[in-house]
Amino acid sequence: MKRTEKIKFIGEKLDELFPNPPIPLNYTNPFTMLVAVVLSAQCTDIRVNQVTAVLFKHADTPQKMVKLGVERIAEIIKPCGFFNTKSVNIFKLSQALVEKFKGEVPHSFEELESLPGVGHKTASVIMSHIFKLPAFPVDTHIHRLAERWGLSDGSSVEKTEEDLKKAFPESEWEKRHLQIIYFGRTYCKARGHKDEDCPICSVIKSKKRPPQQSAG
Repeated sequence: MKRTEKIKFIGEKLDELFPNPPIPLNYTNPFTMLVAVVLSAQCTDIRVNQVTAVLFKHADTPQKMVKLGVERIAEIIKPCGFFNTKSVNIFKLSQALVEKFKGEVPHSFEELESLPGVGHKTASVIMSHIFKLPAFPVDTHIHRLAERWGLSDGSSVEKTEEDLKKAFPESEWEKRHLQIIYFGRTYCKARGHKDEDCPICSVIKSKKRPPQQSAG
């Protein structure tokens, strides 16, 4: 299958299975989304949502988070794992937002990535889903599937991001990011995966041409 055929088929199958993928993390404003994404590292979205349901009752702004303090933050987010490091980062990024950005989450990669605990992937999530600016966040699911589908070589998340941005139109990046995550969790898992059982791998890794989508 040619690369262009493969990309077209993948896009159509993702649209079929996950036409309107929701953001899996609960949030009420850019700050709570930022904190939720920081907490999501090495933690399931379900667990994060359980923790933030408590955390955001106490602190849903940078100012309130600073007042809460590191020890109380750590106590609340303990179920997420790596809570000592995450609590310090959440406290310090809240401080930085208050002191440098007037309590507002900044709108640029450079400024977001200057915040403690905020890397490129976290910044990309905020840029894409909150500010609706061009970004293609790459998590472990997306990195795995991009290599598995032959869209990237798996050498680095940076290369995966670059290749996926070339594969899909910019207008689709936000949607594709979510769709691939949901697909990876549902059909194309890291362990126990069988190509023949996967709605995408079973087609793109076979010698058959992908089925044509009917018009209308």
